[in-house]
This record gives sequence, C-alpha cells and structure tokens, in this order.
Amino acid sequence: MNMQVRPETVPSSSATQHGAQDDRLRNRDLLPAEKQDWNWHDYLSFWMSDVHSVGGYVTAGNLFTLGLPSGLVFAALLAGVLIVNALCNLVAVPSQRTGTPFPVICRMSFGVLGANIPALIRGVIAVCWYGIQTWLASNALVVLTLRLAPGLTPWAEVRLHGMLGLSAVGWAAFGLLWLVQAAIFWRGIETVRRFIELAGPAVYAIMIALDLYLLQHVGWRHFSLQITGASTPLHGGALVWASVNAVALVVSYFSGPMLNFGDFARYGRSAADIRRGNFWGLPFNFIGFSALTICTIALTAPAFGHVMIDPVETVAHIDSLTAVIFGMLTFIIATAGINIVANFVSASFDFSNLSPRHISLRGGGMIAAAGSIVIMPWKLYGNPQVMHLTLDVLATFIGPLFGILVCDYYIVRRRQVDVAALYTTSAQGRYWYRNGVNPAAVLALLIAVVAGSASVFVPALSALSEFAWFIGCLTGGLCYLALMKSGPAINHPPVATDDEAAFPVPRA
Repeated sequence: MNMQVRPETVPSSSATQHGAQDDRLRNRDLLPAEKQDWNWHDYLSFWMSDVHSVGGYVTAGNLFTLGLPSGLVFAALLAGVLIVNALCNLVAVPSQRTGTPFPVICRMSFGVLGANIPALIRGVIAVCWYGIQTWLASNALVVLTLRLAPGLTPWAEVRLHGMLGLSAVGWAAFGLLWLVQAAIFWRGIETVRRFIELAGPAVYAIMIALDLYLLQHVGWRHFSLQITGASTPLHGGALVWASVNAVALVVSYFSGPMLNFGDFARYGRSAADIRRGNFWGLPFNFIGFSALTICTIALTAPAFGHVMIDPVETVAHIDSLTAVIFGMLTFIIATAGINIVANFVSASFDFSNLSPRHISLRGGGMIAAAGSIVIMPWKLYGNPQVMHLTLDVLATFIGPLFGILVCDYYIVRRRQVDVAALYTTSAQGRYWYRNGVNPAAVLALLIAVVAGSASVFVPALSALSEFAWFIGCLTGGLCYLALMKSGPAINHPPVATDDEAAFPVPRA
C-alpha cells in the first residue's frame, strides 16, 4: 500500500535513511500493514467478540452482587466503558497512522532494542490470559461431554484419572480447544477477522433464546431485576466507594484489550472508522450485553432456586439437551473469539519482535500456545484468592505500559513519528537513545510497577488493590514525562512536516 505523510508523521532524517535496517528489527509481519481495510463494522465485531465471553458475563453480573442499587450498577458500567472507549481511541491512533503493531510503536519510547522489554512483558501476560481463557472454555466442553456421555464421568475426576491437576477429560477438552484456536490463527488475520464476525452475534442469539426459555418456565410475575448479593444494603461513603470500585473493575477488565488494541487498529481504514466501531462496540454493545446478562442472572433465582453468576452453570441446569448443546458451543466459540483477539495475535507480535529474523508471526503464536500449557492455568486461576492476585499483578504491569505509550506519543512526540527510524539500528537513529534503549522509559516502568505492586502486596494499601492499573498508568506516564524533560534532549527533535512528501516506510 502506498502511504503518504499525515500531519502526525514526520519525514525520515538523513541519518535514518542511511542507517542499518537489518533483520534484528523487521520481518514481513512487523512492517507497516500492506492493507488497511478494516471498517467500523470490523471493530464492532472485534468488541462484540471481546465482550461476549464467560469472563464478560461474570464481570457484569458480579457488579450486581456488591450491594449496589441497579441504577448505580448501570451507571458504573456506563462510566467504566466510556473511559475504556476514550482510552482505546487514544491508543489506536499511532498504530493506525503508521500501520505498525504495539511492539514496534513501543520503539519510540523504549528504543528500538529496548522495546523488547514491553514486548516480553506483554507477551507473558498474553500467554497467561490465553491459557486461562482456553481452560475456562474447556470447562464448558467438559460439561457438554459429560452431558452427552455420562459414562465418562470417572475420567473427569482428577483423583482417579488426572495428571498435573487436570483430569483426563479436562486434558482432552483443553487440548481440543488449543488445537482449534491455533488452527484459526494459523490461517491468518483474515480468518481471525471472519471468525470474530461470527462469534459476537452468536452469543446475542443464544442469550436471547436462553432468556425466553427461562421466562417461559418462570413467568413474568416472578421476574425482577433486583439481585441481592450483599448481606446489608450500602449507604453513604461505603456506597460511593463501592461505586468507584465498580467503575475501576470495568476498566481493569478491559485493560488487556486496551493495550493490545493497536495490533488491530493498524488495519483500520481511518481513525474515524475506528472511533465509530469503538462507540458501537463498547458503550452501546457493552450496555446491551450487560442488560441481557442481568436478565439471565435474575431469572436463575426463581428458575433454579439460587442466583447463578456463571453462564456455564446456568446452561448446564437446563433440561433440554439441545439447548445445552447450543449454549455450551456458543460460549466455547465466544471464549475462543476473545482469546484469539485479545491474547493470541498480540503475543505473536511480541515474541516475533524479540527476534524478527528467526520468529515469524506464526512462530510467535506457537510459542504463546506452548507457553499456555506450561503455565498450567487451572492452577493459576482455579483458586479465588490466586485468581484475584493474578488479576492485580497483571494490572501492575499493563497500566505502566499504557501510560508510557500514550504520554510519549501525544505529549513528548506531539503525534509525530519517524516510521523508518523504527526499523534502523543506526546510532544516529531518532529512537536509538543509549545502545538502542531509552533509560527514561525503563526507569519509569520500574517505578510504576513498584508503585502498583505496593497496593497489591502492602496490607495497609490493600483497599487500593482494585486501582493497580490506574496507579501504574498514571505513575508510569508522569514519571516518563518528568524523566524525558529533565534528561538529555531526544535524539532528533520533531521537525516540520510536509504533507506532500513521500512517506518513507521500509518494506520487506
């Protein structure tokens, strides 16, 4: 694709043009996207696939068990998703303008070699989430398998037929989903694009059908949206604090996809398409999905005798075998959708960036897939206390990376990017800094991670643990700005742009 300079980009310096564009920084997958043809509907499908998952269902449902009135819960959901929408629009711009993925964009702030630090961190986080989501989806497949073949029940017992904490049936289900997701990814980004277009709407269809099924058995007179989860109603300061925590929970839940969004924004036709897709896919779609979620959860109490937050458990209690089959398959497809979008693709870019000469996008994906088995996610996420710790620790790393990237592009660089300099190891390159690493970004990251970790591991600050992402994001961004202003000048200060000049994008 022939690209021209936009107001947000700058022509390449002569030092960059004469620098070494070697294989340490580039391969076909890391170069600017050859086609930018994703429209607003593709981004609506992206967010539908991301929101419509077991995790999204449980997150929305849990807010109604905090003791908050229904009106405040919906207000918290809306406030949280509006923040996410605004932040995604911010992080999308540099990748869409340059056509490059997250690890390449990070070369601006961390240096062309230092970008391996955020790439490795994000890659490990994505592997963790990839394993966790695959395991959660495999649980639905286990339930479906035992419903169809009850004779396999002994093989679903870990103590009878288990290995490394997972039963034989559990291993089979996990392995099958592992292979299916890998096969979809292996076929390329267009297959991923078509898959997410299917996954999101399928969940709406099955949830509407599930609500109608439950209403038929319960009746309208027994239906109420009030879900009681707290022993006593909240008032005053406790009510305000719970509401703020609910907003933070929504933002934290989307923190991974927010950081990864640039990997898909690079394919966007325009920033306007991305903003439009984000609006319909986030505020509009998320509130609609949350409303359906609450209806479903509210109907479980009169239908089954107690409130069920887990949609897999809800579907498993239905008498109709056909409904169980369609329900479980839909949740499996939905979870696979978010897994491929939020974790598989991003981890692939990250690991490819570590050694572009030897690791392609497919190779990076296979590394991520293999790592998802090694971490044994059923142990990482199976215990509620470990699950909460996992979420908080991951947030302490995701927040600083987001804050540094956004502050660097919008404030330090003033939206100007020398794309060719992102691919050169020349010591005169704009993003070379010191031996290819920007000490200011590395130090800001360390300070922010320590600050975020304090809220997780220091008992006196435990009330702030839900805000680990915010603490890390603000600390990382502010420290980076301070260090960049107080340290030596950026290698090559921004120069005047020329809208008519050729855009120097290196190609394979």
